[in-house]
Amino acid sequence: MLQHRISLSRLAAWTLATAMMLVAAACANIGTPEGGPRDYTPPRVVKTSPANGAVNFKGNKVEITFDEIVQIKDQQSKVVVSPAQKEMPVIRNNGRKVTVEFRDTLKPNTTYVVDFTNAIEDNNEGNVLDGYSFAFSTGESIDSLQVSGMALRASDLEPMQHILVGLHSNLSDTAFAQIPLERISRTNDRGQFTLRNLKPGRYHIFALNDADGDYRMARTEDMAFCDSVIVPGVNSVTTRDTVFTFDHRVDTVVTATHMRYVPNNVLLSVFNEGYRQQYIKSYRRLGRNRLLLQMGAPQTRMPQVRLLSPHPSARSWCRLERNESGDSLVYWLSDSSLIKSDSLSLEVHYMRTPPSGADTLVEATDTLAFAAVRSGYELKQQEQARKEREKRQKEISQLVEKRDKAAAEGKDVTEYELNLTALRRQDEAEEPALKATLEKAELGVTDSIAFKFDTPIDTIYSRRLRLTHMQPDSTWQAVPLPPMVRASECSELRYVLPMRLQPGGQYKLQVDSAAIYSIYNLTCKGIDQDISVKKLEDYANLYMRILGLAGRRAVVQLLNSGDKPVMTAAVDSAGAEAAFENVEPGTYYARLFIDDNGNGVWDTGNYARHQQPEEVYYYPKPLKLRRNWDVDQTWNIYAAPLDLQKPESIRKNRPENRTNLLDSKRKQSGKANGDTDDDDTDGFSNPAFGRNSYSGNKYEDYRNNQR
Repeated sequence: MLQHRISLSRLAAWTLATAMMLVAAACANIGTPEGGPRDYTPPRVVKTSPANGAVNFKGNKVEITFDEIVQIKDQQSKVVVSPAQKEMPVIRNNGRKVTVEFRDTLKPNTTYVVDFTNAIEDNNEGNVLDGYSFAFSTGESIDSLQVSGMALRASDLEPMQHILVGLHSNLSDTAFAQIPLERISRTNDRGQFTLRNLKPGRYHIFALNDADGDYRMARTEDMAFCDSVIVPGVNSVTTRDTVFTFDHRVDTVVTATHMRYVPNNVLLSVFNEGYRQQYIKSYRRLGRNRLLLQMGAPQTRMPQVRLLSPHPSARSWCRLERNESGDSLVYWLSDSSLIKSDSLSLEVHYMRTPPSGADTLVEATDTLAFAAVRSGYELKQQEQARKEREKRQKEISQLVEKRDKAAAEGKDVTEYELNLTALRRQDEAEEPALKATLEKAELGVTDSIAFKFDTPIDTIYSRRLRLTHMQPDSTWQAVPLPPMVRASECSELRYVLPMRLQPGGQYKLQVDSAAIYSIYNLTCKGIDQDISVKKLEDYANLYMRILGLAGRRAVVQLLNSGDKPVMTAAVDSAGAEAAFENVEPGTYYARLFIDDNGNGVWDTGNYARHQQPEEVYYYPKPLKLRRNWDVDQTWNIYAAPLDLQKPESIRKNRPENRTNLLDSKRKQSGKANGDTDDDDTDGFSNPAFGRNSYSGNKYEDYRNNQR
């Protein structure tokens, strides 16, 4: 019995020792600790000093403590304090704490709001705390009303990110330009805004891309205004939420009452008036034969120029070329004496903006001096070219003498002739000539034959141009040519033969070397070019029937993947149809604007005239056009809310990548459960904004009439 007890004691000791060794070994092994599940939730406020919504605030500092370490991103463009501060508060973050220290003296009996929009995020995962704001009052009570909405760029429905939105209780038309906005906020990266902690009253609401930071409108800044007066209010809304059991039977119906602040669907269409002051922005001499005038704004009336010195030998001493907008003017000197002159003096009589900045232009006259400035490199190149030409002429003279001598002696002069030909070709290559380029050798069915020249044209001999067309029997037949004309009245370098060629045809164009002369009496080298025209079956046709216009004039633009128009068609008033024929196959998008004045172009707004920009709508899906296909499409411009119309694939101002990761987690979970997402759905899912919001009063009127 004693021996058995001793054995058990030894066994227990051995077991204890083994266990201790295993524990020691486990402690000695260094491994990677588990990090736990990934954080998908934004930071949460756990404490503030003073409390959010506090009254009778007397200090100058606010502290906000979160449940994790946070950081503030892009505070200059995102964080805003209302009322507007002359000197921006100092905003710091340290660990889990954010501090706001005011530099301006706080006004008595005033509600202040620090709106962080989406500037606060956690330090590790970048989860964004969207729409957080902190409010307090220096008086006995705190204002609590709100106004919400969205700012979209009027021309292309892009969400306007991080621009100011503000209110004026002063309803005068001049307040926006003369007085800083009273209450302000910023849009988030989806273009949404909320003006919080407002007092009851009547307001005008504005959006402003405040480039100069004075919280007032400048005519050069992007802006928006609402035609109607905004009256903030609040009402109670009763909602019912149903809880289901695991087998999809109704478990519980929960009824709740919420407070809804109105209006909560204000649409601000942001535009730029395109205002530019009219003056001579810059001027210089482009080489020896061109003078450039850069104007501050497009010209409706071309400046009158007079040469003061030297006096031109010819009555017509220049040719004017300008860009489409008319703010860049190039004067080509056609008088050789002026080209050789190192200095020119020009008198320019034009219309300019007065010093007061008024809209009415005044006459002005300036005297401008143009000096020919050549760099040392240019002078060196010219000198080197001159020496090479002289050397080549000397070699040609020597070869001619040797050839003549050899011929007189009855010797073979073939080698001399070959060398002379090569040297003379080099000379010809360096002779000044008019450069002419055929823009395209393969034409579309709507294209004309187009030429690009490097200097303005003086004379065209049409009979020296020939065009032939290949017939079915492979013979060539001459085609009558119209006179060559300038492609547009402002262009001096681009010319076209205004004619349509036969689809699928094969042509040959021949231009004699003496057919076209420049203003410098230079001719181009001969052109002998094969030209082909695409077949009709290489194209697609698109016909769009437009609903919702109610007799208004409209224009539809066919857009490429860069959101740029490639074709434009006016909507036929009788059939409300826009037709696009002979379109290159590919993926396109469509944009429509209401052409109120019937000028065929989209017109921006004007605040002084209370003129809103012309309305814009997008077809919400891509249009895939195939070769030799006709596509008929019906488009109700009110079928989708305005903020959801523009396809995501061509949207540029997209929500930031650092948006709340919980949304992406939920989306992934939904897909795993069989949910599908539309490729062109938008991200405007904030529950404060309804899906049918941001479509403007005309949109709401149309919807109400259809119910």
